[in-house]
Amino acid sequence: MKFGETFMEYLQGEEGSDKYCPHVEYKRLKKVLKSCRATLKESNSNGQEEDDHASNLCQFQPCQLCDQNFFSELQKEASDIAGCFSSRVRRLLQLHTAPGMQKYLLTLRQCFKNDQQAMRQECQILIDYALMNAIAMQKILKKYDKVHCSVNGRNFKSKMRAEHLEILQSPWLIELGALSLNFNESNGGKSNDIFSHFSCNLSDTGSTMTLMFPDSVKLEYDLTCPICLDMVFNPYALGCGHLFCKSCACTAASVMIFQGIKAASNVSKCPVCREVGTYSNAVHMLELDLLLKKRFKQYWKERHASERAEMVKQSKLYWDNQTRYAIGY
Repeated sequence: MKFGETFMEYLQGEEGSDKYCPHVEYKRLKKVLKSCRATLKESNSNGQEEDDHASNLCQFQPCQLCDQNFFSELQKEASDIAGCFSSRVRRLLQLHTAPGMQKYLLTLRQCFKNDQQAMRQECQILIDYALMNAIAMQKILKKYDKVHCSVNGRNFKSKMRAEHLEILQSPWLIELGALSLNFNESNGGKSNDIFSHFSCNLSDTGSTMTLMFPDSVKLEYDLTCPICLDMVFNPYALGCGHLFCKSCACTAASVMIFQGIKAASNVSKCPVCREVGTYSNAVHMLELDLLLKKRFKQYWKERHASERAEMVKQSKLYWDNQTRYAIGY
């Protein structure tokens, strides 16, 4: 079955859902490119010479027939998809990692409703949503470059990655993978039927997470902190997508651990890509931290004790300085 048919079947299945999510207008964009190709053929048949290397194609030049709205609409769709995906994942994870009284109330709800089953289903729905729209985006851009013999589609994909709109690079997808593994852990290590066409593995050293999808689609995420070069502890993903230990990220931003990453200034840069302003929208990877805590108990205890000792030391130094400043010596 061609992807276009598979994607349309997926969208028809989503129409019955009570939660609307934006998607790539694959069929409509494909018609735009088809119309562009037909027009190019007609212009060539009216007397234009055909090039042996790129017959009926635009050859690296902007295409007035379809560029006017093509990339602007595609970028809007990518932005809407990324926003919808992150908000739904955030709501799902809040149910699983809810603190205090909220968690107690959710536990009481489980007496009357199978919340675990519903959360597993929502997790699979979101993984399918990310994968299908990412493939649709990739294929329509590849088709654009094929029709126009250009690299504009490839350049647009690079632009989306730079603007953090590529959904497969989202840290929320790592959180969903960690959530699926945590569900399996609670199920005695057995894979749940809901995740039959999706699997997630964590390497023995904890340095790599691998997500595997149908049609040989495979994604690997490095879980090594670029600063301490160890497996991430209490991990945070900055706005650019790079993963760090909380203590390492705080040190890089010149803030104390007890103040937290959000206390970093707006001009703080990512230690890897040097992008400015990535601390303000950092994501606390709670599911990943929970998974690493279960899988690597001794390592997690040692890092926890080390970070706690450093936090106490920094807090004491901070308040000593504040006291000296207040009393004037």
